[in-house]
Amino acid sequence: MFAMRSPMRAGIVASAVIFALTIIQLAIGAFGGLDQFEGKGFGYRLLVYPLLMLVVPAIWWRTKATTLDHEMPWGAFALLMSPFLIDVSGNTLVLYDSVEWWDNANHFVNWLLLLWGAGLLLKLLGVGPPWVLILTITSLGSLLAIGWELGEWYTFIRRGTELDGAYQDTLSDELLGTLGALVAGIIVGWNPAADREPAELSRR
Repeated sequence: MFAMRSPMRAGIVASAVIFALTIIQLAIGAFGGLDQFEGKGFGYRLLVYPLLMLVVPAIWWRTKATTLDHEMPWGAFALLMSPFLIDVSGNTLVLYDSVEWWDNANHFVNWLLLLWGAGLLLKLLGVGPPWVLILTITSLGSLLAIGWELGEWYTFIRRGTELDGAYQDTLSDELLGTLGALVAGIIVGWNPAADREPAELSRR
């Protein structure tokens, strides 16, 4: 029994660690008065990020746990949460300002991780054949990329900050996010062996 439950426990631990490290850094960013967090909207993030990280597990627990043998897919949840930790850590370590390619890499990698997790959940729900699953994951990633850029506009650009190259940056971020989602869709939809480890964290 313990051997069967250990992968799920690993998923729970991973999700808890990711969530805790994100919250700690958000609190430091919002209240620590450090220069690297100035003008980065960490007050907004402290309110929004925890909600975004917990909303899917909460909905899944409320609506699906009883219909899927009380199993919570913690491996998928950890993937969903990880982009928030990566984003916050990039600000903590001043990578957005000191590494030129960091922002672009984040939009690709974070959307890959985010939509990989979402794709595993969609697969558990039995969303269509592989091509439908890939199309759904990619489309969802594209919509989320657009939504993220709207959030950046509301937080930064409309107030006159980060205007230089904002148009080009927005388009490239949406493209990279969509490409990351496409790769996630291919991982989940075309290569079942590739998602075995995250799935085992939630199914065993």
